[in-house]
Amino acid sequence: MDFTPSEEQTAAQGLAARIFGDLSTHERLVAAGTGTDAGLWKELCTAGLPGAVEDIGLLGLVLLLEEQGRSTAQVPLAATCVYGLLAVAEHGTREQRERLLPALRDGTAVATGAFPARGGVRAVDGALYGAVPWVPWLRDATHVLVADAERGLWIVDTRAPGVTVVAVETTAPWSAGRLGLDGVRGEPLGTGPGACAAVLAVGRIAFAGLQAGVCAGSLARAVQHTTTREQFGRPLSTNQGVLLRAADAHMDTEAIRVTAYEAAWRRDRQLDHEAQALTAAWWGSEAGRRVVHAGQHLHGGTGADLDHPVHRHFLWGRQLDAYLGCGAELLEELGLLIAGESREEGVS
Repeated sequence: MDFTPSEEQTAAQGLAARIFGDLSTHERLVAAGTGTDAGLWKELCTAGLPGAVEDIGLLGLVLLLEEQGRSTAQVPLAATCVYGLLAVAEHGTREQRERLLPALRDGTAVATGAFPARGGVRAVDGALYGAVPWVPWLRDATHVLVADAERGLWIVDTRAPGVTVVAVETTAPWSAGRLGLDGVRGEPLGTGPGACAAVLAVGRIAFAGLQAGVCAGSLARAVQHTTTREQFGRPLSTNQGVLLRAADAHMDTEAIRVTAYEAAWRRDRQLDHEAQALTAAWWGSEAGRRVVHAGQHLHGGTGADLDHPVHRHFLWGRQLDAYLGCGAELLEELGLLIAGESREEGVS
């Protein structure tokens, strides 16, 4: 395995780092509240970064999302790429690709996903009924990818008759909403539950990459704080307890990153990656929670300030901890997958 980014992936990551670094400031994040930073989203789309994901692959997207996570930039990059661009490009018909992809590339359309599927939506003769309690970025989305109780995928226009969107506030400011469907005519995407499983795996890998960035940003803020803040005449970072806590957080962050890289690399090369996706998601959940708690703790009383930038990393990390499955759920799913593969090998 070689996770060295290609020239195109490196260029895209560098451009993303510059845009996020310049525009995703604390002041702009405060001004955005719980909504999208429309100016930042426009800048990303003008630079062609969402559309570039079709060329730089899932590993390239993970690199972009790392940069987003460092600054907790409030844009629907992960959702639009996972549930829109990559889902349609991989599972859509030629007509769907030609009709939907151009608007998703240039940002005039925003996609999100009603994942994971928990039986809240049923399909009856092509009409969708039910509700999904919360969907990230739903209030900004023009299209939502819905998974029904049978794990079929449907593209739904959020402006279609029968669709209701009610604002929901979560710990992370992701413009979330409750999705209601009452006889909505959905547009099928892909065939059978295989497409749903594939999109879920991509989502888990992508959001693990986002979590790696969130953790890296939290740790960077903790390092800056502990090296400049003095106690008893010396920096906090000279205390062994602080050093050990920061070192553990660094190792956890690297574990999230490398497992996300491996899973994305395998997916891009069309290798089996379901177990790797679950592994990356598990690290993102379990280790991510530890890192953002450590980042806040290392700030001492400052970390308890709800307006401090490190608290935003804490909120994002906790939201990503639970999104697409918490640690225990993922570990159970991974165990069942491994046990199933072992039984199949035994039969053969």
